Amino acid sequence: MASGPWTTRRADRRRLGAAVLAAAVLVAAGPAAAQDCAKPVYLTLDTGHMEVAPLMADVLRRHQVRVTFFAANERTKTGDGSLGSAWAAWWKARAAEGHEFASHTYDHVYWRADLPGEPARFRVRPSAGPTEGRDQAWTAQQYCEEIGRSAARLEEITGRKPLPLFRAPGGKTSPRLLAAAKACGWEHVGWSPAGFLGDELSSETVSNAELLARALRNVRSGDILLAHLGIWSRRDPWAPAVLEPLVAGLKERGFCFRTLREHPQYAAWIERKGTEKR
Repeated sequence: MASGPWTTRRADRRRLGAAVLAAAVLVAAGPAAAQDCAKPVYLTLDTGHMEVAPLMADVLRRHQVRVTFFAANERTKTGDGSLGSAWAAWWKARAAEGHEFASHTYDHVYWRADLPGEPARFRVRPSAGPTEGRDQAWTAQQYCEEIGRSAARLEEITGRKPLPLFRAPGGKTSPRLLAAAKACGWEHVGWSPAGFLGDELSSETVSNAELLARALRNVRSGDILLAHLGIWSRRDPWAPAVLEPLVAGLKERGFCFRTLREHPQYAAWIERKGTEKR
């Protein structure tokens, strides 16, 4: 068959058309492909002193991993609190990457005990803020407002509405506290036994190599994993040594990373609360 400028242009148009069609198919299949995951895990990161936060963000970006951040306004090694103006650009960048956000209470408030009587009251102790280290007696409404303060600040910084979820500092709760929080629109999220990644443990007691090996050995599909954006008490930081090999190792074992928006235990709650005005 003779060839010339016209046949060349026609072939170019065919190749272009095929490329456009292939791209359209990929775009259309994208969300479905993203959901096609037989072994999901859900990495969650709580705030901390933030020194390792830039490094952790770099690892997540390189490996295209999206996580759920639980944020409180904790003391940091540089700048103001972790939800202060010094870290606002960092949070905005994470929102642009598609991560999810939820409350860790604003002043990192630990539940200490239920108080007797009605209505529900709790003894709590903030580890940040103006009443740091002092026990307080709070009503259920005060506790709900504390959860909401962090969510409101996250939305102010990122422009993205946080999930209607929260994590109590230390995971310390009671059935009464959980019921009170849920009544005002907040579902609590803990972590899986194997999902405790150990960055809060003493590095003199358990090494980073041991923590990595333990996680790679024990994590199972559906687990919620927990680590922090810096732990004051651990001398040998966890994140620089463990985060990247953990992510790579889990991927090699067939795991994929999802946010809590996609978790089967919370997805319906998130969708329902998203249609309500808080």
